[in-house]
Amino acid sequence: MPGRLLRGLWQRWRRYKYRFVPWIALNLSHNPRTLRYVPEESKDKVISDEDVLGTLLKVFQALFLNDFNKQSEILSMLPESVKSKYQDLLAVEHQGVKLLENRHQQQSTFKPEEILYKTLGFSVAQATSSLISAGKGVFVTKGLVPKGAVVSMYPGTVYQKYEPIFFQSIGNPFIFRCLDGVLIDGNDKGISKVVYSPLRCVVLVALRDINQGEELFSNYYTIVS
Repeated sequence: MPGRLLRGLWQRWRRYKYRFVPWIALNLSHNPRTLRYVPEESKDKVISDEDVLGTLLKVFQALFLNDFNKQSEILSMLPESVKSKYQDLLAVEHQGVKLLENRHQQQSTFKPEEILYKTLGFSVAQATSSLISAGKGVFVTKGLVPKGAVVSMYPGTVYQKYEPIFFQSIGNPFIFRCLDGVLIDGNDKGISKVVYSPLRCVVLVALRDINQGEELFSNYYTIVS
């Protein structure tokens, strides 16, 4: 029993140490493959913020229209000035049919992955990872992901440089550090779940064309600016 406990703790430490700042600082010179120097923030972006925003708006608008019957009751409580914007969007997408005035009209509802494929030309889904002991992974299930496309969005609670996150970070593999020093905790369990407040998200961008059936992988670097 003690041996099994120690092995379990050792495995957890091996995964967690790359997020433990004192360990990172003491081992920078020993991990050149995970170290990346970025002289300027602007040079670290694969695509522009405008392109990211355009992609996200395109997908969310399509999801909204697809699930409109469930959203219409909420929209009915919005001011007319706000409601009209949605009505204009619906009129364009549905060839002038004003669904806002006919909230109970029947319409075809597609699955989210179908909307993603119709909107971006590819869809993704969770499945058992091809890596041993890696748990769940994300695979391209249909279509082709072109180089430079946004393939994933990672929302989470934002922690500024001066805000404490030590207890939330223990055993938590879902923390991203942005180039500006802001930390994003995407965990939905434990302490993280209690304080969860999605204020920022990280997006993953394809560095090459990704074919159907391939698993998505992201690089974890220690960034020095």
